[in-house]
Amino acid sequence: MAERGLGVSNVLVIDVGGTSVKVLATGQSESRSFRSGPRLTPRLMVSKVKKLAADWAYDAVSIGYPGPVLGGRPSAEPVNLGRGWIGFDFEQALGVRVRVINDAAMQALGSYRGGKMLFLGLGTGLGSAVIVEGLVKPMEVGHMPYKDGTYEHYVGRAGLEREGKRKWRRHVADVIERLVAALRPDDTVIGGGNVKKLDALPARCRAGKNANAFLGGFRLWAGAAVATAGPLSAHARPDEDGEELPCAGISRHVRGRCCA
Repeated sequence: MAERGLGVSNVLVIDVGGTSVKVLATGQSESRSFRSGPRLTPRLMVSKVKKLAADWAYDAVSIGYPGPVLGGRPSAEPVNLGRGWIGFDFEQALGVRVRVINDAAMQALGSYRGGKMLFLGLGTGLGSAVIVEGLVKPMEVGHMPYKDGTYEHYVGRAGLEREGKRKWRRHVADVIERLVAALRPDDTVIGGGNVKKLDALPARCRAGKNANAFLGGFRLWAGAAVATAGPLSAHARPDEDGEELPCAGISRHVRGRCCA
């Protein structure tokens, strides 16, 4: 249930991916989707979402964006979609209040159980986020150097197709081991569409579900926290002095400052 204190009763969650866009609204039991790809602009995405969700009631929207987000807006164009995302006014286009967060951070938020959690999303690329005591910190570790390329080059969809499952699984295990050793989380969640292609999960890791992205989107309107420091962050709701404001009605597992 969305946070009533924020004047929101029904939320539409839009999970934007490199191959598909999935949507789900409060009170609905099944998501809907359509294909994305290199020709999908934000204006076209909004048009398709409005048609797909025309019979659903919603007064707020959460968008999981496949790239870095700063100040509540995409701060870089997506690698696998069309252009025009930077500076696009989603609230004007959708006609309701909108919150934008990195897509991996949104799925991480839906997977969170407490403490310090590392989320890694195996999909078109390598999504990543850390949550510490309810404060969400989106990251872009997929672009860090690894072997002759980057982490994403080896464990993303292109690496799977290029290397085959056996080598890809070895790379995934190595990357996870390196990141867990560096970040020392209490809990590690491996999500994304390609987690099902692993024959076994590394020790002390659990599998995330893509449906958790929707839960994360609902939590954005229920007192969820999103960090604001640095270029890797999503966005928070500033007061007149630019400071983050605390949320009311925060759930047991999701604490901290909210985004707007």
